[in-house]
Amino acid sequence: METLIFFIFAALAVGSALVVVAHKSPVYATLSLVLTLVSTAVLFMLLGAPFVGVLQVLVYAGAIVVLFLFVIMLLNLQKDPGAERPGAQLWVALLGALVFLVMLGLALRRSSLPAVAPLTAESVSLKGLAAALFGEYLLPFEIVGLLLLVAVIGATVAARRPMDPDGPSSLAEHEGEIPS
Repeated sequence: METLIFFIFAALAVGSALVVVAHKSPVYATLSLVLTLVSTAVLFMLLGAPFVGVLQVLVYAGAIVVLFLFVIMLLNLQKDPGAERPGAQLWVALLGALVFLVMLGLALRRSSLPAVAPLTAESVSLKGLAAALFGEYLLPFEIVGLLLLVAVIGATVAARRPMDPDGPSSLAEHEGEIPS
């Protein structure tokens, strides 16, 4: 039964991830990202890491996707009118995917993958996760936090409406004027 659940949610995760990349509407792509992240959370649960699965839903499917939707709504993104006809971009993407698959195949063929130790109760516990996150992985954790902050600031700056071209461009132009 566990294998069947794994295959269902793995296929669901891959299918919805393809929709995220391929859909023309940014809102539908973001909603498909929610399905991808929830499917990944179920896979974490099957691996015996319920805490990581719950964090996946709370942090990513909850907070991060809400942030994405907020930015999409703030920027008022619409369907790309140039995306109706696939052109050079499609061929470049297919070529990039082919190159990636060839490189991945070569890397897997040439390297012997080390045996992965099975998960223990200590490695998936809150104490073990906190020790790894704030010990060995503290710098990457801080960098990700900084990148998220920069992304929010960038989205806010990008969402600002340009000033009215007919209106004043600065206060200096109106220094001598007396308001009536």
